Amino acid sequence: MKFFSIVAATTISAASAAGEYKRLNEIVIMEGHTRKSHVISPLPHTYIAAEELPTEWDWGDVDGKSFLTHSLNQHIPQYCGSCWAHAALSSLADRIKIARGGAGDDINLSIQYILNCGKGTAGSCHGGSASGVYQFIQDVGQVPFDTCQPYLACSSESKEGFCAHVDTTCSAMNTCRTCSTFSDNGGECRALDYYPNATIAEYGKIHKHSDDAERVRMIKTEVHARGPVAASVNAGPMVDFAGGEVFDDVDAGKHTNHVVSIVGWGVNDDDDKEYWIVRNSWGVYWGQEGFFRVATGSNILGLEGGVVWATPGTFTVQNVPCSEDGKTCGGKVNRIDGKKKMTYVAQEYVDPSVYLFAKE
Repeated sequence: MKFFSIVAATTISAASAAGEYKRLNEIVIMEGHTRKSHVISPLPHTYIAAEELPTEWDWGDVDGKSFLTHSLNQHIPQYCGSCWAHAALSSLADRIKIARGGAGDDINLSIQYILNCGKGTAGSCHGGSASGVYQFIQDVGQVPFDTCQPYLACSSESKEGFCAHVDTTCSAMNTCRTCSTFSDNGGECRALDYYPNATIAEYGKIHKHSDDAERVRMIKTEVHARGPVAASVNAGPMVDFAGGEVFDDVDAGKHTNHVVSIVGWGVNDDDDKEYWIVRNSWGVYWGQEGFFRVATGSNILGLEGGVVWATPGTFTVQNVPCSEDGKTCGGKVNRIDGKKKMTYVAQEYVDPSVYLFAKE
């Protein structure tokens, strides 16, 4: 993977034809986010030593195969400060893809559902948190796939673009829906009772550590063993990102205001400098197809100080079909003329510690 250079900005503003704008802090802890972690399984840093880690690892290129789901853009159809939801759900979707061995179509999760229903715990277009997303999903039991509720970049408080004219209340219709035909032809939209979804088994945060090398090891073991993670970052220097070199300015601000995802690490051929491979949610026309690199150690840009992860619980691999207009859905079992035709099937995630410990 080739990268362009990063140009460090001295402020968190960027000049434009319309003048300078003030960057929104998109990291907000909502009042309902009362449970910051739910951890049961042994954490990877407790059973993987530094010497067991590869020199480089990239979930976007594992023996020529990508285990990353699609890149996202939080800023369209209009601006929405939902980076926290993008990073949280894309990392979770990546882990589902990893658990499936990369087989089948990608499973992408509905960010709009989180904006519709998770405002008290997860957040809104005016900020939220990745760990709040994970608590919310665990509290309600599931998150639908994105074909249930595509991204609109709107939440109930946002008046940006067309948001004032869109219903984003939390309802069955705004969880999963389908529409039959044009309303002029008598069509209507219906909420679906049964739909493909994913659940969360565990989630937590990699806490700051006084030793830089140990903090890096903890993040690496989590990423290598279980997949990409969400991470807070100072987005100021990223605004004018123009590409090429590993960002290594240790004097850059560490006050975080944005959330991205760490998908691996590598070593620069020119100077053997180690870096994190980081995915952003500003579209693939930003950076290098939406990615950038930051030197490991020293918590540069605050990237290593707020890493959050989650593991899937179950995820739908076979859904019982609904009719196009949504009037009839098969539920857990689809029967035609009294005969069972299709059954809902969910795959259960197995934490890597189960088989890694078994090998000892």
